[in-house]
Amino acid sequence: MKIALPSRNNSIDSHFGHCEYFTVFTVDTNTKEILSSEQVASPAGCGCKSNIASVLADMGVKVMLAGNMGDGAVNVLNNAGIQVLRGCSGDVKTVASSWLQGALVDSGEACHAHDHECHNH
Repeated sequence: MKIALPSRNNSIDSHFGHCEYFTVFTVDTNTKEILSSEQVASPAGCGCKSNIASVLADMGVKVMLAGNMGDGAVNVLNNAGIQVLRGCSGDVKTVASSWLQGALVDSGEACHAHDHECHNH
């Protein structure tokens, strides 16, 4: 299984649409281990307006562990078959390990400025 995390300097980027890149971990949910990792370049522009959801879905990503994210981006990812957990922060490997241990839940926090920022591009 693959999980993705919007990243900057190996930490969760708090704003999904402006992250430097996505860290994609291949994980074994049975053994709760990270098997491998890769970086996927973030497309130019706002996350909700880009093709990143389909790119990640085509790679086999099933879960996005993110900081803040607007409802529009959540809907785009969900429609691509990617479950979203918001409210994550810190080192990407630590966050991924916490998720594997079942220690993360979605904060439900939407980035309220997100729509405004996307529409001004």
